[in-house]
Amino acid sequence: MTEQLKTSALYETHQQTGAKFTDFAGWDMPLRYDSERVEHQAVRTHAGIFDLSHMGNLLISGPSAVELLNSSLAGNFAPMAIGRAKYTLALTESGGIVDDMIVYRLGEDRFMVVPNAANVDPVRDQIAGVNQGLAQPAELVDTTEHTAIIAVQGPAAEQIVASVLTDLIDEHAASVVTELGYYRCARWEIDNLGELVVARTGYTGEDGFELFLDATQAVSLWEKLRAADEQLLPCGLACRDSLRLEAGMPLYGHELTEHTTPAEAGSLGVVSAKKTEDFPGRAAVDADRENEATPVRVLIGLQGTGRRAAREGAHLLDEQGQPIGEVSSGQLSTTLGYPIALAYIQAPAPEPGTVLTVDIRGKQHEFTVVPLPFYQRNR
Repeated sequence: MTEQLKTSALYETHQQTGAKFTDFAGWDMPLRYDSERVEHQAVRTHAGIFDLSHMGNLLISGPSAVELLNSSLAGNFAPMAIGRAKYTLALTESGGIVDDMIVYRLGEDRFMVVPNAANVDPVRDQIAGVNQGLAQPAELVDTTEHTAIIAVQGPAAEQIVASVLTDLIDEHAASVVTELGYYRCARWEIDNLGELVVARTGYTGEDGFELFLDATQAVSLWEKLRAADEQLLPCGLACRDSLRLEAGMPLYGHELTEHTTPAEAGSLGVVSAKKTEDFPGRAAVDADRENEATPVRVLIGLQGTGRRAAREGAHLLDEQGQPIGEVSSGQLSTTLGYPIALAYIQAPAPEPGTVLTVDIRGKQHEFTVVPLPFYQRNR
């Protein structure tokens, strides 16, 4: 018997807008509305609006909140100021990556954890398991199915979100948004809307915001954002993936897995070496640091010529035609006009400018090693 897919509070709105849906981690989510390419370009040139309500939402509160996070995840959350966000990892005991996520500090003893949709259960269960061992457990609540997440991404995102907050709250709220730094967040309690968290975060390589609110209010906020700018284009998960790849951002299940270590993924700096608390994976990561161990493989960026993209699973070959690596994500870049790819290759990493051979459906193509990201917006 096929399990019924979950739907967000905006599902009927997406249907009315002509969305084409896909099963994403058990959620029926918009893949695209009309053209992935048009949606991609809208985010790069003006703004796009995304429904990200399939993402996880875990609220952690109480005097032991910091201790719980520091004992569960790789980052150090004690120094975080209220209104800050931190990118972090959950690790296995052997140092593999369970998930990557963002943690937001909403108050002195209140945090919001946003894991990937496919990993909500393992992340929540890992945190809950640690929580049971604390002398004074924190409160852990999974609000995923009751929370809507709406992202507005692109050069016009600030103007659009500020305009809506002016109408919803006041001009001061709008000024808070315009002055909000990257990886910062602010929250309000709004009549008839409830709690609204606005974060200057995103997964596109553009300026943008992610808005968190009660799912019952999602349609109202979505419509207000759409009405604020007639050029704000609804976007699906397909262009979100192409945007993140141009920005050189890893995707769980591709660049990140339980068989990938932070050192391999170039994320070792995310794992705190200073905090006192033990956490899953710490011993494995510390051992690698102490031994100055070279990872078996490393993540690199590749740039091709022509129009043939190297897709996931394509092999990197040495001069004798033997596999030395594998593409984890690849596409023909909409913005740049040439093929780009993220790939794992045997360590040590080749220098930028090195030309490698990639086997694409039995034919060999040259790709050049390039620094990441492939695309970086003008600031």
